Amino acid sequence: MKANRFATAMLLAATLVAGSVHAEQIGEVSTVFRFLGKNDRIVIEAYDDPKVHGITCFVSRARTGGISGTVGLAEDKSDASIACRQVGDTLQFKGKLPQQENVFSERTSILFKRLHIVRVVDPARNTLVYLTYSDKLIDGSPQNAVTAVPVPRSNPIPFAK
Repeated sequence: MKANRFATAMLLAATLVAGSVHAEQIGEVSTVFRFLGKNDRIVIEAYDDPKVHGITCFVSRARTGGISGTVGLAEDKSDASIACRQVGDTLQFKGKLPQQENVFSERTSILFKRLHIVRVVDPARNTLVYLTYSDKLIDGSPQNAVTAVPVPRSNPIPFAK
């Protein structure tokens, strides 16, 4: 009975977290063969910035396979790479942007580890800077990657000071 409540709570938490992520997997390559379960792999995912229509961030990251990875219990490595690009003809901002904002977050282990994408506005250069990193409840990782999208001066970034 107690184990059933724990499993229900974990499923609910996973559903809530998964519902907030807007990633589209666009490719993957296998890196390590696993006899049982999925292979270890690198996945490429596309994230559309929810407040800047016309910008997509492409993130590549490691996914652990095997039995534990197949059922969602494995902890993925902290390595990730990011490239954000203008993908539309024009950029449209959905309101004023804060100086720094956590744009995306996704779990990379069953409980305590998350991948983040943070948007930072550089008003002096009219540029959007995106940072990806991984954190953990007890021990985070300094591994990170950064990319920048310059915005034409004719389209100033609406910046909330």
